[in-house]
Amino acid sequence: MQEVVITREPVELYKILKFEGLCASGAEAKNAVAAGLVQVNGEQELRKRRQIVGGDVIAFEGETLKILFQPPQ
Repeated sequence: MQEVVITREPVELYKILKFEGLCASGAEAKNAVAAGLVQVNGEQELRKRRQIVGGDVIAFEGETLKILFQPPQ
């Protein structure tokens, strides 16, 4: 499980998939979510703009991301 630190929350689901390199572009990430290929907290997620916060777990194509929130200092 890979830990991903975000400095603001919430963050849209498709952006995390894109920025973490699981999808090549935002459009590809949105299509993956719409196709039902992404799980958030163990449940299939179909909302591209699902608001992700610290503590959420995202699973996609064999990769698992645990989201950690760390406010900027």
